[in-house]
Amino acid sequence: MKTENAWKKYADKKPVFDFCEGYKEFMSLCKTERECTDEIIKQAKKAGFKNLDTVIEKGETLKKGDKVYANNMGKALALFVIGEKPIQEGMRILGAHIDSPRLDLKQNPLYEEAEQALLDTHYYGGVKKYQWVTLPMALHGVVVKEDGTKVNVVIGESKDDPVVGISDLLIHLSAKQMQKKATEVIEGENLNVLVGSIPLEGEETEGVKENILSILKEKYGIEEKDFVSAELEVVPAGEARDFGLDRSMIMAYGQDDRVCAYPSYKAIEAVTEAEYTSVCLLVDKEEIGSVGATGMHSRFFENTVAEVMNACGTYSELLVRRALKNSCMLSSDVSAGFDPNYPEVMEKNNCAFLGHGLTFNKYTGSRGKSGSNDANPEYIARLRRVMDEQNVSFQTAELGKVDVGGGGTIAYILAAYDMDVIDSGVAVLNMHAPWEIASKVDIYEAYKGYQAFLTNL
Repeated sequence: MKTENAWKKYADKKPVFDFCEGYKEFMSLCKTERECTDEIIKQAKKAGFKNLDTVIEKGETLKKGDKVYANNMGKALALFVIGEKPIQEGMRILGAHIDSPRLDLKQNPLYEEAEQALLDTHYYGGVKKYQWVTLPMALHGVVVKEDGTKVNVVIGESKDDPVVGISDLLIHLSAKQMQKKATEVIEGENLNVLVGSIPLEGEETEGVKENILSILKEKYGIEEKDFVSAELEVVPAGEARDFGLDRSMIMAYGQDDRVCAYPSYKAIEAVTEAEYTSVCLLVDKEEIGSVGATGMHSRFFENTVAEVMNACGTYSELLVRRALKNSCMLSSDVSAGFDPNYPEVMEKNNCAFLGHGLTFNKYTGSRGKSGSNDANPEYIARLRRVMDEQNVSFQTAELGKVDVGGGGTIAYILAAYDMDVIDSGVAVLNMHAPWEIASKVDIYEAYKGYQAFLTNL
């Protein structure tokens, strides 16, 4: 069964391009999970969402049409639009993750070697390490001082900022390096970020390191000991860009999975009224197993549902259980787009093509569906009907050939509540590389599909 190229239905492509301008701006600004959370809260407040903590403090009662958000440690977020039906009859949940593969600074990162100052890193998530060298990189993150003062750091994004980066061995001396496996060409402990080479005047030892520390002290008021309580990420420097001579695609860092997070948020922002309570759940730590207090395995979402139901005046432990069981979810995560340069890893009848709309993955996992949520056909049939009725272009896919590899999402974690869950998202090229590629029309169809799910399922 062949799917149509979604561009063909748009005689007027302006809505697609206009929506993606906002997406590009978001991707250029938000390169960490904290930045995503801050920006979405900023937009949500303008759209009329209230902080759930404020609702609880004031003892307010939530009613149909009310909009609230809950912030989990500045790195995860849940947004609710209260529906007509009681929450225990189920919610319509869009879930995506806002963390992306990157390099994290170690807690004691700064050192000097051969009169060069470097930062030691630990890579986060699945990466091809050789892809992260010889690129202009930026530093993003937060430093928390002993007195609790929080300092936001962004270096390398302004046109006047310097960039940093990781060196590679010159081709003239790389005979042995070129004989190594791709997994060994660049080793994790060699992903050291070069940040300076001028010694501080008057310093006899480690003058370059001391000069970097003096710069950080002057600009941010932070000292070397403050690295211990910091979360600093090394990410590709530069803005999201139109890709292709026809501007049909977008090249950006972190599209896995912010390419699903952004249209998920925009979909719930557009909800004015709905039969079932709408939820947009944006979580952290998916790339390393959804662990920790801000990952999907935490109790944040369950606890927040309980608080929202309590504010609606319908809380009980049993009703929370019923609310979760009766819900439906789209686990919004990226899928692998068919790449003509590497056709051998795909099975063409069951793969995603750029430009063919929102992608549904009945199952993910690896090989024998290991670690997979396998969606029920009854649920898929309901989704098919809604997407067709709302003229949403969609396709179905697997993540490559059966024995080639695989991957996972947060779907199975929510499915543990006994709710209907399926993976859905946008197909990308270069997944987990510093710069990923996605089709503008697929991003727009995801937005339309998520809207249809929230208001019509």
